[in-house]
Amino acid sequence: MLTFEHLKTQVSEGSVDTVLVCMVDMQGRLMGKRFHAGHFVASAWEETHCCNYLLATDLEMATPDGYASTSWERGYGDYVMKPDLDTLRPVPWLEGTVMVMCDVLDHHTHEEVPHAPRSILKKQVNRLKAMGYDAMTATELEFFLFEKSFDQIRKEGFRDLEPISGYNEDYHILQTTKEEHVMRPIRNHLWDAGIPVENSKGEAETGQEELNIKYAAAMDTAEYHSIAKNAIKEIAWQHGHAATFLPKWHHDKVGSSSHVHQSLWADGTPAFYDADDALGMSGLMKSYMAGLLKYAPDYTCFMAPYINSYKRFMKGTFAPTRIIWSVDNRTAGFRLCGDGTKAVRVECRIPGSDMNPYLAMAGMLAAGIAGIEEGLELQPPTTGDVYQGETGMIPGNLRAARDALHGSTMLRAAMGDDVVDHYARAAEVEIEEFERVVTDWEVARGFERA
Repeated sequence: MLTFEHLKTQVSEGSVDTVLVCMVDMQGRLMGKRFHAGHFVASAWEETHCCNYLLATDLEMATPDGYASTSWERGYGDYVMKPDLDTLRPVPWLEGTVMVMCDVLDHHTHEEVPHAPRSILKKQVNRLKAMGYDAMTATELEFFLFEKSFDQIRKEGFRDLEPISGYNEDYHILQTTKEEHVMRPIRNHLWDAGIPVENSKGEAETGQEELNIKYAAAMDTAEYHSIAKNAIKEIAWQHGHAATFLPKWHHDKVGSSSHVHQSLWADGTPAFYDADDALGMSGLMKSYMAGLLKYAPDYTCFMAPYINSYKRFMKGTFAPTRIIWSVDNRTAGFRLCGDGTKAVRVECRIPGSDMNPYLAMAGMLAAGIAGIEEGLELQPPTTGDVYQGETGMIPGNLRAARDALHGSTMLRAAMGDDVVDHYARAAEVEIEEFERVVTDWEVARGFERA
């Protein structure tokens, strides 16, 4: 990490000439500007501006209607991007470059924009702090590497995609050695950027990778995740490859997830741990987990925000389908990890690799807080293959998840009506875009036989 004074020195010495000033958009992507470092340290460190459509677009950067916060009628004005100088860091994979993350503020009031992802997570973190707890989390980034570059794949119509390996490489050292020209700089550059990378490994499919980053405060984890995801794509591109975080790129292939580990701490000690409990779970943890389970449909839209997200939820793929918890069981939506130890925590296995970490974690924290406030009791864990059973199901498609989000009184109380309506509209936009497209599958299936 960098201090502002250290950055000034680097700029004066000429070792840094570019500052990436970034915000996180609705999709979890880094958006912003590249400043000449001299101008940034002279004045732009205080604030800069961006069009407010950046928090009202889809993946294509289109400007759909239906958002209360901004529209063609309202003229698409400015937001303020306020650099958080505590987030200054080098970007070792880009020459002479550093990065800073920004809060997004209203241009007139200079209050934080409530539907900005960073603001949404910050609100839930602060709610916990007021209760005396710190939210600690970690995310696992799964993705696929492909032989060809982004540009080649795009020009070829995203057809005949070839992963970087030819067989399942889960924990495979030989195959992942062949990919070290990409994965080694990913690990090392992120480490040098102040992101505490633990390891990478092959995942359970051809060309599938996983990157693990050390447990940290929730706001830090979301930042690590967003920067790492961007870095992985950039570093893969630099080496002539493409990396995708699309959860399900082929119906015959396993999908990519982004499991979220979480626990609460109080005064530097794990508040989820109770040495006298059979599984080491405190009463606080049990109520928190009960909240996660009760309200899972409400925040699924934040964990699975696109049409494609729901193609991952299939029996026998290690992706969950039911709202259930179990002890160290990878078929469950919620897995208890570290049972009997101070590292006891809950792993939510529902989110896909396409999640916005700020939104997904905010939804989970809000549900956990509700569980605590309501004094919910946690049902006993389920054992065996939990793809079977009579428990509640995770919403099976984006429309069901959107309806659960829109109707969530819990999230409306925790986040505000405007925030819930904003992201419910984002899901509607995705559904509307998909429903007007004729797919290759429909044509091949019905062209002659219909």
